[in-house]
Parts: sequence; structure tokens; C-alpha cells
Amino acid sequence: MAPLPILQYPDPRLRLISAPVERFDEALHHRVDELFETLYASTGIGLSAPQVGDLRRIVVMDLSESRSKPELYINPEILSSDVMGLVEEGCLSIPGVVGNVIRATQVRVRAVDRTGHPFERDLEGMHAVCIQHEVDHLNGKLFIDRLPLIRRLALRASAMFKGTPEPVRPDSASPSTSPSPSAAPAPQPAPPPRNRPARPNSGEGRQLDGGPHPAPG
Repeated sequence: MAPLPILQYPDPRLRLISAPVERFDEALHHRVDELFETLYASTGIGLSAPQVGDLRRIVVMDLSESRSKPELYINPEILSSDVMGLVEEGCLSIPGVVGNVIRATQVRVRAVDRTGHPFERDLEGMHAVCIQHEVDHLNGKLFIDRLPLIRRLALRASAMFKGTPEPVRPDSASPSTSPSPSAAPAPQPAPPPRNRPARPNSGEGRQLDGGPHPAPG
């Protein structure tokens, strides 16, 4: 089984919203296996189906150092989020670009497995960041939409120079700071906002450890 080609920004298919998976058959199992094969052939820790041109809500992840703990989320939904932090992200679809964005470092997610069985999971640290990054892909959004306006405009200008203009997204503003090099470190918790929601139960995600991590997909 060969890795699938990953769509590159500004491919317009990256801006399409993916549909829920409805059929849990052998074709789906084969696609999931292809997604994991593609992820393991890359330097990423997560990959979504739309990044390979399949507009279904499928996410694969593996944050283990040994690349031996695959995680599959079909039709994922973020139920709750807490403890905002600043994290450096990159993307397999936007190679060479990294930037600091604000993400929740604790989330609860609901999804189904490859047989259609539902489950809920509490994720922390880079696990939480990664699932949010990949869910953004399912909704036609990219991490660069969360960068400062001047940085986004520069990226769009670069895309236009290459001959494929990137449309302006009016809902894409988000706070950030300047980017730092390559591998993404674990997020540093920001001071908790007032009246923030109750914290999810401690879950299966890795605790913040301050060490370097690869970028999400």
C-alpha cells in the first residue's frame, strides 16, 4: 500500500467542508489504512481525509515516539474545551510554514470508530491541539487562518504569485505571536480567562512536558 499524495496549499479542495461518514464498509476500512500509511510516511502527527482529497470526516493521529499508537476519529465533534494556550503549529499541506496560535489544551471529543461504534475521549496537551487542528481541516479551515492578518496576507500574496490565489476568509482572525522554527513544542498554558467553563476530566492525552513535538497534519 503506497502513501497517498497530500494536497498542498492553496489547493481549493482544502477549503471544502467534509461530509459525515455514513457507510462503515470495507471501502472505509481500506481508506483508513491508507490514511495511516500516509501519516506514517510523513513527519506529521495527524492527518485528515480531506488532505488527500477525500471529503469525509475522518482523522488519524499518532503522537507516540515509536509511531505505534494509532488513533482514529470518524465524525469527530469537540464537545468542550478548556485551558487556552499558545502553541506552534505547522501543516503537512503547507510545508515550510509554522506559526503560533491559540488553542485549548484540554478538550472532550466524541467520535465513532471504523465499525460505527461511538465513544468519547478527554484529550490534553498536544493530543488536544492535534484533534482541533484536524477538525479545522474537516471544516475547510487551516491553521494559517488563525495567524495575524499581516501574516495571512503575505501567505495569500505568495499563493497568488504562484498563480493560484487564495480567497480571503472574513472569519479567520485570531490572536497569535511571531513564529518559531520547525518542530512544534507542547503548548504553554495561558492565564485562565474569567468565567471559563469547568475543566474536563483528566483524560488520555499526554500531559504538557515542554519538549519538542512534530506539527499536526
